[in-house]
Amino acid sequence: MTHVRTDGTAHMVDISAKTVTDRTARAQAILQTTEQVTALLAEGGLPKGDALAVARVAGIMATKKTSELIPLCHPLPVTKVSVDFELETGEPGQVRILVEVKTSGKTGVEMEALTGAAGAGLTLYDMIKAVDKHAVLTDIKVLAKSGGKSGDWEV
Repeated sequence: MTHVRTDGTAHMVDISAKTVTDRTARAQAILQTTEQVTALLAEGGLPKGDALAVARVAGIMATKKTSELIPLCHPLPVTKVSVDFELETGEPGQVRILVEVKTSGKTGVEMEALTGAAGAGLTLYDMIKAVDKHAVLTDIKVLAKSGGKSGDWEV
């Protein structure tokens, strides 16, 4: 376990000897809601306004704050963040939140992509809770990563 010293205490991993490479990660979160809510999202008709625009900005902001929110994460020079939404109408409705993060650095951006997806999802929940108190944020996971010593992979 790289974040635990021999005495069992936590520490931040030393990445000073690692090589700088281009790194990318994609993550998702799913907001399960109702068909009515996905229709309101699509037309921008929620009482709180354009939830997708607000959630997009929240996802970008969360990505940039990852090292302040997640203990032992290194602060990274994030070079790109994209936050996109796939609305699935029908019953039940759902919103798939997709976040892609890029950097050139010594460690990966998986945590940044996950934090961005979670931040955007939590913001969407906040924006829709007046019309759907039973919405659920689920399936937060890394979909793909590239760069670094461990190589590339995709779900």
